[in-house]
Amino acid sequence: MKEILPIDTGDTAWMLIASSLVLLMIPALGLFEAGLLRRKNTVSIFMQIFFGLAILSVMWFTFGFSLSFGPDTGMGLTGNMDWTFLKNVPYDSGLHYAPTIPGVLFAKFQMMFAVITPLLLTGAIAERMKFSAYVIFIVAWSGLIYYPLVHWIWGGGWLGQMGVVDFAGGIVIHTSAGMGALAAALVLGRRLNYGPSIMIPHSIPIAVLGSSLLWLGWFGFNAGSALASGSLAGNTIINTHIASSISALIWVGLSWMRTGKPSVIAAINGAIAGLAGITPASGYISVEHAFVLGMAIGIGSYLAVLFFKEHLKIDDALDVSSVHGVAGIIGSLGIGIFASTLVNPSGPNGLLFGHPQQLLIQAMGVGVAGVMGFFGTFAIMKVIDKLIGVRVSAKVEEAGLDIEEHAERAYSDEDEFGKM
Repeated sequence: MKEILPIDTGDTAWMLIASSLVLLMIPALGLFEAGLLRRKNTVSIFMQIFFGLAILSVMWFTFGFSLSFGPDTGMGLTGNMDWTFLKNVPYDSGLHYAPTIPGVLFAKFQMMFAVITPLLLTGAIAERMKFSAYVIFIVAWSGLIYYPLVHWIWGGGWLGQMGVVDFAGGIVIHTSAGMGALAAALVLGRRLNYGPSIMIPHSIPIAVLGSSLLWLGWFGFNAGSALASGSLAGNTIINTHIASSISALIWVGLSWMRTGKPSVIAAINGAIAGLAGITPASGYISVEHAFVLGMAIGIGSYLAVLFFKEHLKIDDALDVSSVHGVAGIIGSLGIGIFASTLVNPSGPNGLLFGHPQQLLIQAMGVGVAGVMGFFGTFAIMKVIDKLIGVRVSAKVEEAGLDIEEHAERAYSDEDEFGKM
């Protein structure tokens, strides 16, 4: 019989804080996105975020956690339904995933991941998707894409059995959501009058506030994934900060060289790209390698924005495919190069530490998540479009989703069409 470890109060206290920090990221995401979009769609963004927080939490509680982390059905594809409604998940002892904290606290921490992942896609579909279609979309996306990927990598499924690792979600979260954002943008098509005139943020201070809170919350996101308040969490938190800092500097530098002006929008996007990119590797690499990986993430994600937006003319409104998708891919592959068991004895060694095969293993995980994210999202969007249509009318889009879809305005000085 497997020994049941006593609950560690220090680990539990840290995970209570980490769960709350990740929850903070969800409204912070709303601030970040709303500030970078036009003011007539501010309410729309916040409604998508807060409604998503509620419905995705309930889904996770009722069946998502069981499908993702429940005992495997035997094929490595999904968990069974033993833990629906968190039945049989202990409140006074741990699960094997995190034996020193209450099982329900592990479920709560993972709930925050399950909420924020589909909500990342709001940045790609912004300003033109019907709210009714959006609701169906995030429910379907969670059940058909996110839950399976979680089980395959984190829940004892087939990719994890192959040796694919992902410390806090670069494959499970950022690769799948980033490639999904690309597909969603393609199905929706470009916004009306697509071009520089509709890409002017309505409130840069709000966006900076949102990005700052995201940066803070990301410490819970990454260091919380250590599931204990020890040395691994400490190493993870410095890796997270350094990679985000260097990526922000690179974005500002590249943007400054290109436009002749230093941009705060480049700074905050670069910081978010660094946070997203270091996420999968943060618990497996040293801080000096996090610095190097942060440089690669900054350069790669910035160039991806130029490729997708300016060369291919894809209207991924807030560059989710680059800032999250490409950054997450680079960081996930970086595990295969920089990972060391000296940093995390539970993790793998990468190419620099005598195990070049890990790079191929990571590439397999990235490929599966990328293909599933892109083609799964494309299929879901197409089905919803057939059923009820995914895009608002030109009239609604021109007037703004706030007043047309929600009959509310973000600011009292807006005109009757909410355009100001």
